[in-house]
Amino acid sequence: MKILTPLVPAMLVSAFSAQASAAACGSFTIADMNWNSASLIAHVDQFILNNGYQCDAELIPGDSVPTGISMIEKGQPDVAPELWTNSVKEALDKGVADKRLRYAGNALVNGGEEGFWVPAYLVKEYPEMATIEGVIKHADLFKHPESNTKHAFYSCPAGWTCQITAEHLFNALKLADDGFEIIDPGSGAGLAGSISRAYERKQPWFGYYWSPTPVLGKYEMVKVDFGSGTDVDEYRNCTTQPNCQSPKVTMYPPSPVHTITTESFAQNEPEAYGYFEKRGFTNPQMSKLLAWMEDNQADEETAMYYFLETYPDIWQSWVSTDVAKKVESAL
Repeated sequence: MKILTPLVPAMLVSAFSAQASAAACGSFTIADMNWNSASLIAHVDQFILNNGYQCDAELIPGDSVPTGISMIEKGQPDVAPELWTNSVKEALDKGVADKRLRYAGNALVNGGEEGFWVPAYLVKEYPEMATIEGVIKHADLFKHPESNTKHAFYSCPAGWTCQITAEHLFNALKLADDGFEIIDPGSGAGLAGSISRAYERKQPWFGYYWSPTPVLGKYEMVKVDFGSGTDVDEYRNCTTQPNCQSPKVTMYPPSPVHTITTESFAQNEPEAYGYFEKRGFTNPQMSKLLAWMEDNQADEETAMYYFLETYPDIWQSWVSTDVAKKVESAL
């Protein structure tokens, strides 16, 4: 008995160590996508997980479709923090069905947002401009830069997918019958610049845009209500199709923007997976952060520190008090 007694605490220590090791956060990879919002989210995730959960999260380069396919076929990376899933929905759904992937949560809780917009100061002056009927009623305010008889509608640059949807909805709303003409801004910068110029001069503006973006972070815009509701089937089968001959009026449906993980990650790292289930940004929150990045010419790492230091009320709602204290200490 005297010989066995010293082994008892040793066995307990060993069991405890094994349990602690199993509960500890391990090593995994997060895709650092090549657009600002996704890269910012990836840096935020890495900092919180490494400092709050004692994980070993590594950022690796990523891109939308290739990352999704790589996760399905190779199981790497472990996490895609912001994936616009419509573009690879069929493949992702099959990956989930085959128990290779999981939808962990919503990176953008509202989904990506598209629509026809007018400046908020116009709606303040003319409340009816929050609807398409009100815009048409005041069509004369939207001066065409090259015509005295036409009204301006700013669309997407030629070659962009949103050029197809915006033109179909322009036609479905019969805006040409009310004197509107589509203006091609030439580029994304040209479209953003047209809003910026109008806003700084407090001039009317009417056109297509999307969120989250720096532009909608800087300038308060109102999405025009078509009064039609959202017909998802119409949008998928006609509005988005180049050869659709008879488009009908529908509001843009939200674009799902998920955080995707591999199934093995979800099983091996339950605490980290739980974080991804809770973490998410609203479009206004992300638009403001993107606007700050643009105004300050900040990279994603700098913006990550700015976000964590400036908006603790947002990120602390995703984690426990204990984790929040560890992250604050690291900051």
